[in-house]
Amino acid sequence: MHAGFGPIRQMGYVVRDIETAMNAWADRLRIGPWFYNPRLALSHYRFRGTDYPDFDMSYALTNSGDMQIELIQQRCDTPSLYREHLDRHGEGLQHICVWPADYDACFALAETSGLTVAQEGRFGRIRFAYFEDAAHGGTSLEISELVPGRLPGIGRIRAAALDWDGSEPIRPYP
Repeated sequence: MHAGFGPIRQMGYVVRDIETAMNAWADRLRIGPWFYNPRLALSHYRFRGTDYPDFDMSYALTNSGDMQIELIQQRCDTPSLYREHLDRHGEGLQHICVWPADYDACFALAETSGLTVAQEGRFGRIRFAYFEDAAHGGTSLEISELVPGRLPGIGRIRAAALDWDGSEPIRPYP
């Protein structure tokens, strides 16, 4: 990856049953605890240039060291990269994510690097975009805006994972 994107901060996995997936990661891999948001409604969502008014998904976050891990279960029929990945590849790694200091510059770099924006949106104040590259084998690059106030939550999730003793494997999203 071009150094201009910055370090990969997150790996995102699509799953069909997020509760089962969280428990499997916690029980078998000892990775957790998971901070779970059962319903995320996006305030803006666009897929391949078409705006869609409704998009509903669940997600959960944890860390393994400095790497954030995200599990995603889409809960609607709206077209998305998540659904495409499940249909083509099954469950698994769907994206890698960077959190640039300058979202607009990183977005422009992705476009000038030959990547194609496939999915983008906003939840709250946070903008995000997923870029495709046919040469990358089905895993997309997500650029997620690092707005003021986001770092403390990221830090709490990381800290909980560092000292996790296996208790409360699934917790409410902070």
